[in-house]
This record gives sequence, C-alpha cells and structure tokens, in this order.
Amino acid sequence: MIRHAGPFTLWILCIDKKVKNILEQLDKPGMRLIELSEIETDQLKYIKQQRTRVEYCWTLTPLTPKVVFERDSSVNRVTYLDADMFFLKDPDPIHKEFQESKKSVLITDHAFDVENDRSASSGRYCVQFMTFVRDNSEAVRAWWEKRCIEWCFAKSENGKFGDQKYLDDWPSRFPNDVHVLRQFHLLLGPWNTKRFHYSQGVAWHFHGLRLLEGGRVLTHPGYSVPGEVDVNIYAPYVKTLRRAVNETGEPIVQQYTGNRFSIIPPWLKGLIRRGFKFARDLRPREASMP
Repeated sequence: MIRHAGPFTLWILCIDKKVKNILEQLDKPGMRLIELSEIETDQLKYIKQQRTRVEYCWTLTPLTPKVVFERDSSVNRVTYLDADMFFLKDPDPIHKEFQESKKSVLITDHAFDVENDRSASSGRYCVQFMTFVRDNSEAVRAWWEKRCIEWCFAKSENGKFGDQKYLDDWPSRFPNDVHVLRQFHLLLGPWNTKRFHYSQGVAWHFHGLRLLEGGRVLTHPGYSVPGEVDVNIYAPYVKTLRRAVNETGEPIVQQYTGNRFSIIPPWLKGLIRRGFKFARDLRPREASMP
C-alpha cells in the first residue's frame, strides 16, 4: 500500500493482544490500531463462544466501517480490505469508477473463470475490497451487520455462506446505494487466473496461502494457476511476506488440514535455489472462499 496506494490511514482491528503488541512495536506510519475489547459488546462476547475464530472474524467485518467512522469524524470514506490483499499498482482506477457511480457502497465480483466457478456455494461477490461512504451507506452496512449477528458460519446453508453470500442480492436490494465494480480485471485471485492475465490486476487476493513448517509455503490450495502466475505474482509476494515476518521477530507457522502434495514444479527450481520452498496443492477440492 505504501508503494502504490498513496496517502492513507490503515485502521487495523486487532483480533488479540499479541497482534496489537507486535504492530505497536513495528510503529508503522499511517497505522491506527483498534483493540477488539474496545468494540466487543456482551452480545458479541456470547457469539464469540458459539463460532470458530474465522467465523467470528467474519461476523465482525460489517462493524469495521462503523468503528472507523465513530473514531474519526473527519473520515468520509472507508475501504475494507482483507488482510491477504496485496497491491500491485495504484488503485486509483477503482476509486475513480466508484466516485463516478455516485453510489455509497462498492462491492466487487469474484469474476470466477469457468473452471473455478463457486458462486453457487461461496457467493458471486467477494468480501475483499468494499468501500462505504459515511452516513449514506449506513442502511446497507447495518442490514449486513444484523444478518451476520444472526448467522455467520463457514458452511453453505439456505443460500448463506459466512458474511459473504449476503452480498448476492445487494444490487437489487439496494439499487440506489450499491455499485458493483465493472472493471473485473482490477482485482484478481487464484479463482480467475484463466480469465484475466495477471498483469491486468491492481491487487491480488492471496486466498488460502499458508506459511508451513520447514519454510514451505502452500500457495493456492484448491486452485491450479498458470506457471507464470506462480513466478511473477506468488514468488515476489512470498519474498515480501518473509521480510515482513522477519521484521516482526515472531515466527509464523500456520496450520492446514486439507489434502496437499509437496511437489515443486521444475520451473520453480531456480527460485528454490534462491531460498524459496513451495508446497502446492495439485488436487481439486471444494475450498472455502474468503
């Protein structure tokens, strides 16, 4: 973001004290931290006990724009970003299209390629890059918050999935408020690599990427992507991610319970010799979308 997104304030909802302590020590410019305890109500604390950590994080997503608006009256627009989004270029084309729409909420399409279309189970739209304008967007945001309080689980049930599938009918439910980004190619992820060339993207969604034991990295479980995407998108990101992890001084090893093969394709051997190790999932499976 520092390289491509221009001046910004990055508000971070810290899901636990460890996260907050690490980020405070980093003390990056433009970063403002919100401790979870500052926003947790008795209702949220109860829900927290009924849902997994991931499900609880999803439950909190609709609250994030409201939390920022309440803490800084000068903020007129908040863009929610998934933590595994990585900017490749200036996102100004996205902001410009949204501004020209004169709407108050921006959502983005998964834009699945044919091979990876999971819209029926995971939703047409992706909770990855969502913009809310102060006041005018509140009806949409509050409706979403209420739905997620009622139900937000990592499973498909009665047309719902997590916090995400609630967005499916927003263009018709809130036609005067919601704009769907028309430039699908600007936000890319492993689910549309066979529809758009990676070089078109403004940002990449590294859904499913995990740092494993032994320095291995699981790049895109459940998805097969062109080799050039691994070389030109995933390898540089992993390098950047490793630098960031080293900067925190905290080793990170993530758990992954899905099926995987630790197979290194020949075209990555050069990267391995320079210190990269990859574990690639080459088996198609039904994976949860972000």
